Amino acid sequence: MSYQALYRVWRPQTFLDVVGQEHVTKTLQNALLQEKISHAYLFTGPRGTGKTSAAKILAKAVNCERAPINEPCNECDACKGITDGSIPDVIEIDAASNNGVEEIRDIRDKVKYAPSAVKYKVYIVDEVHMLSMGAFNALLKTLEEPPQHVIFILATTEPHKIPLTIISRCQRFDFKRITATSIVNRMQMIIDESGVNCDSQALQIIARAAEGGMRDALSLLDQAISFSDEIVTVDDALAVTGAVSQGFLNQLATAIVNHDAANGLEILGELLFQGKDPTRFVEDFILYYRDMLLYKAAPNLEESMERVLLEETFIELAEKVSQEQIYHLIEQLNKTQQEMRWTNHPRIFLEVAIVKLCQQEQIKGQSAEDVQPLITRIDQLEKELSQIKAQGVKVSEESVAPQAKKPQRVSKKGYQAPVGRINEVLKQATKQDLMMVKSHWGEMLERLVHNQMRSQAALLNEAEPVAASDQVFIIKFKYEIHCQMAMENHKFIETLTQSLFDLSGKRFQVLGLPDEQWQSIRQSFLQYQKANGDDTAEDMGNEEEDPVVSEAMKLFGEDLIEIKD
Repeated sequence: MSYQALYRVWRPQTFLDVVGQEHVTKTLQNALLQEKISHAYLFTGPRGTGKTSAAKILAKAVNCERAPINEPCNECDACKGITDGSIPDVIEIDAASNNGVEEIRDIRDKVKYAPSAVKYKVYIVDEVHMLSMGAFNALLKTLEEPPQHVIFILATTEPHKIPLTIISRCQRFDFKRITATSIVNRMQMIIDESGVNCDSQALQIIARAAEGGMRDALSLLDQAISFSDEIVTVDDALAVTGAVSQGFLNQLATAIVNHDAANGLEILGELLFQGKDPTRFVEDFILYYRDMLLYKAAPNLEESMERVLLEETFIELAEKVSQEQIYHLIEQLNKTQQEMRWTNHPRIFLEVAIVKLCQQEQIKGQSAEDVQPLITRIDQLEKELSQIKAQGVKVSEESVAPQAKKPQRVSKKGYQAPVGRINEVLKQATKQDLMMVKSHWGEMLERLVHNQMRSQAALLNEAEPVAASDQVFIIKFKYEIHCQMAMENHKFIETLTQSLFDLSGKRFQVLGLPDEQWQSIRQSFLQYQKANGDDTAEDMGNEEEDPVVSEAMKLFGEDLIEIKD
């Protein structure tokens, strides 16, 4: 195969070529010059940051014919032989496929033999965390006290999986993610040497998509070059990386600022039509607002920007959006990202999030001037209240600050039904009103399903009307959580009452309560009615069970009994 990928052609051959790991390369160079070479090294860090390349460079440096030097010459026979793999004394092992005890025992047996072509025999074990526990145990003693002519270099992306007994026997070097600036500079040098035309902004997009890995960046650059015609443009980089252009993000952010949900959904639809991944888009949008927050806090830290380039439209938007709004936007987008991970329809969650963000109330930090009219009005009301008290009128706290009471509320102990209102309904309840509601119940559930309101209909699967007056009917829910979800959902109650109005011509109010509370309230009401000599309690719309029906249920169970009037 004549063509080689860029990351193979431009693989570092000296420590100087290893980008972004100066803290590692400088230490190794000083050790080489001072001839303080350890018997075992552990290179850890994310993928594509130069661990294996640094291991091969170290193997060349210790075996170079001009040693001791801080860089391999890459001209002597030893350097050339290690580079092309023809010298058998530098052995690269893939621990993912050679992770058994037998392979490590084979290494242990061959370690004692002196190198045949160079000064040191070097074992480079890649992805060492894949070794089995037995293989680690077999390696322990050899790793601690190898022969003088042997050097072990272990490389891994997951150091937490390596036993501490192995780590303690090695000099550990942690490779870090490479900054976007360093990746861009390296790619710029490569395209200059290769004679490829490339837009500088395209390199920025590729560098940020690589997430700190030079190998990933060069692979993406390779794809972009193949995808492009004569010059690698921003659109080519966006197409290859799957990222969203900053122009689209600016448009969507503008729609959110202007509370324009229609425009926001139109922009989102165009993005998804282009094949952008919804999950990747949410991540880009979160990073967009993260960069906006950093820009507002520290405008000079341009290097800290992960997603955006500081251009005029972005700066204007940043001036319009407060930090409180950005906190809220990031929180909502992060919540949407979590929800999208567990659904087969991420687009729906994304569209709902965009609508919510466009419809949210504008949050802004109020200054003293904004609050002053409110303070003046409060002072005026306090004066009027003092005058009323001076005139001898008793004013209770409730009359001063009336609060709108919800018909149902949730206390810390759980859902609490409005007992007083339910008792009032039971006093006026009739069997005819209850039968009228029940006669339309099934048809109403079908209408909810047909109108794409399956979630509302699902709440009523284990519920039934148990009492009704001329204006109000009571629903009994099997589970308290379903009752709570239904009664706190104003849209649900409105939909339910409207559906019954369409079917019966009567607009009812709705009260709901769990089965346990219903049995208690019903029993208390019956006892109260009987104690007051009222024999009409039996006809309140929730009749006492027939003794025949009760006996049948005891014999056959509720599931096999169907009661018909």
